[in-house]
Amino acid sequence: MRKAVVLLLAGMVLLCGQAPQMSAERRQAIMDYPLNLQRANQLITVMKAMTQYVVGLPDFQERMRKSLTMTPAEQLAAIEKDPKAAAILKQNDLTARDCVIGVPALRMALLAAQGVTGPNTIASPANIAFAKANMAELKPKMDAADGATARK
Repeated sequence: MRKAVVLLLAGMVLLCGQAPQMSAERRQAIMDYPLNLQRANQLITVMKAMTQYVVGLPDFQERMRKSLTMTPAEQLAAIEKDPKAAAILKQNDLTARDCVIGVPALRMALLAAQGVTGPNTIASPANIAFAKANMAELKPKMDAADGATARK
C-alpha cells in the first residue's frame, strides 16, 4: 500500500508539476491561477487519469527521476509531446499548463484551507476561500483521485 501511494505521488510530480523545490516563476503562476468549481472538477479528473497513465508506463521510475530536474517549460513540452497525455488533457478541455500549474494550485488551496502549511504550500487568498467554500464537495473527490492507483 505504501509503495502504491509513493508511486501515485511520484506520478503527479512527473506530469502535473509538483516538484519539491519551486522557482519564483512557478510560485507566482500558482498564486495567479484562478480556481472555480468546474475547473477544479476537471483538474481532479485529469489528475486521476494522468496518474494512472504515468504509473502504468514501463519506464515510470526513469521518467520520475528526470521530471524532478525539469523546469516548468520542459514539463509543459514533455506533456505536449506525449500523445496519450495530450489526449487526456484534450478530452477534459484542459491544457498542459492547467496540469502543471492548476493541479498544484488546487491541491495547495485545499491543503491551506485545511490549515496545512509549509514552505511549498502556497495559495492565493481567493483560492483558499474557494477551497473552504467547496471543501465538502472537492475533498472527497481529491481523496478518491489520490487513492485511485493505491486501490489497484
